Amino acid sequence: MKGILGKKVGMTQLFDENGVVVPVTVIEAGPCYVTQVKTAETDGYSAIQLGFEEVAERKLTKGQKGHLGKANAPMLRRLHEVRCKDAAQYTPGDVIKADIFEDGDYVDVVGRSKGKGFAGAVKRHGFGGGPKTHGQSDRQRATGSRGAGTSPGHTWPGAKAPGQMGSERVTVQNLKIALVDAERNLIAIRGAVPGARGSVVLVREAIKRSKA
Repeated sequence: MKGILGKKVGMTQLFDENGVVVPVTVIEAGPCYVTQVKTAETDGYSAIQLGFEEVAERKLTKGQKGHLGKANAPMLRRLHEVRCKDAAQYTPGDVIKADIFEDGDYVDVVGRSKGKGFAGAVKRHGFGGGPKTHGQSDRQRATGSRGAGTSPGHTWPGAKAPGQMGSERVTVQNLKIALVDAERNLIAIRGAVPGARGSVVLVREAIKRSKA
């Protein structure tokens, strides 16, 4: 499976071959360095560890510097593991760039969604709230009943309720690549991807290929 780490630059528009405006998200993809190779013989599964975003040596721990030094890689801030069946063909120190993808490829983008802070059930889960009439004065955005009283006598774990909204891992599947600029390490992907501008995302080959 192909994959690369990148940084979300922002959204813009492109014109396709028919002159139709297409909204795209631009991602600065790579260059990434292979910092570790895992195989079924040594680790029980096949994967490669990618490093991204060079950083000053003083900002890393001794363990991180030793790990990257063994791979003959520069000092990198981000490390992420990507499962792949052909991990044995890579060696530590290999460089992976945006040209592993082509225009028209379908990818999954994994990122961390924007944090919204503490939110009520109406905003967080789309609840309808209480009645707008019949004398209600403080139930308009209330959660409502969480369950019966006597049986089961408690609320079940995982019930929808007010709480922290956003700031969680999100995967958007089957997004089409509109443009690959290998010289500038840029990938333009149709539609929106999770995360704020400047956040790190993983772009990987789509697991569920779109039929479109």
